[in-house]
Amino acid sequence: MSKIKAHKGAPYARIIGVGGYRPVRVVPNDVILEKIDSSDEWIRSRSGIETRHWANDEETVAAMSVEAAGKALADAGIGAERIGAVVVSTVSHFAQTPAVATEIADKLGTDKAAAFDISAGCAGFGYGLTLAKGMVVEGSAEYVLVIGVERLSDLTDLEDRATAFLFGDGAGAVVVGPAHEPHIGPTVWGSEGDKSETIKQTLPWNAYRVGDLSALPVDDEGNLKFPAITQEGQAVFRWAVFEMAKVAQQALDAAGISADDLDVFIPHQANVRIIDSMVKTLKLPEHVTVARDIRTTGNTSAASIPLAMERLLATGEAKSGDTALVIGFGAGLAYAATVVTLP
Repeated sequence: MSKIKAHKGAPYARIIGVGGYRPVRVVPNDVILEKIDSSDEWIRSRSGIETRHWANDEETVAAMSVEAAGKALADAGIGAERIGAVVVSTVSHFAQTPAVATEIADKLGTDKAAAFDISAGCAGFGYGLTLAKGMVVEGSAEYVLVIGVERLSDLTDLEDRATAFLFGDGAGAVVVGPAHEPHIGPTVWGSEGDKSETIKQTLPWNAYRVGDLSALPVDDEGNLKFPAITQEGQAVFRWAVFEMAKVAQQALDAAGISADDLDVFIPHQANVRIIDSMVKTLKLPEHVTVARDIRTTGNTSAASIPLAMERLLATGEAKSGDTALVIGFGAGLAYAATVVTLP
C-alpha cells in the first residue's frame, strides 16, 4: 500500500483571463520586398499576410511577456501573488539558462511561483495550456499563467524568399484557474519526428564555435548570417491541411461536441490558405467565427493562438462563454488541439 497522501485540486479548470502584446513597429510587405524578389500581391495570395509587428531593442521576450501577462491578470481579476506557476512557450529566448519564465515571474511580482520554459514551436500554447490544466486539477497550483511569446524577427532570414514574409513578434497570455464544470476539453496532441527536417533552424548554435567558419552562410554583403528558421513550404502545407484537420476533428470528438456546437475556431496563424482549407474540411457552419489574425500580425508561433483569442474578444467578434476549438501545429512536427470556453 502506498504511503503517499492523495491530493486533489479543483474538479476542473478553465481560462479566466487573456492578454496580448504586439510590438509598436508595424512592418508592411513593402519592407520585406526590399530583400526578396516578390510582390505584395504574391505574399498576400500565398499567406494572407499584409503586415506584421517587429520588436525593438526594448521589446524583449521578457518585456513583451510581462505586458501580455499583466493584461491577462487584470482580465482575470487576480493578483500576481496568487499565480502558482508560470509556463512560457518560446523558441526565441536565446539564453540557454535560466528559463525566461523565472525572470517574468519575478517581474510580475509572483510569490516564488514555479516557472519554466517549454519548446514546442507553434504547438507550444496548447502544450502549456494542457500542463496548466493538469496543475490546477492536480492541486499543485490554484492559478497558472501560460504565455506564448516570440521574437521571430531575430530568427528570420530576410533573403529567404520562402520565409522572409512569414514571421512576426508578440506575446499572448492566459490565466488558467479552477472551475466547477469542464471548460477545457481533453487535449489531442503528439509529434511526427520523422518530419522534423521540414521546419528547422538552419544551423545549431555550436556551429559558430567549432569547425570551419568560412563554411558558414553569409548575406549579400558578406556578413556572417545568424541562424534562421527555414521550412519546406509545400510539405508543411500538405501536412497541415490534411493531417491537422483530422486532429482538430479528434479534439471535437474528445470533447463530445460537433462542429455545429462551436462558436469560434482559433487555429495557429500559419497561413490563411491553411486556415481556409481546415474550415472547409471540418465543414464548419457559417455561424462559426474564424480567427484570421495572421493578416496583420503574421506568424508568431507560440504566441499566435492567445493573440488571436485576445483580439477576437477585444473586437467583439467572439464573446465570453463562447465554445472555441484551438489547434497549434508546427516545428517538430508537433501539434496540440483542444476545445475551450472563452474567458
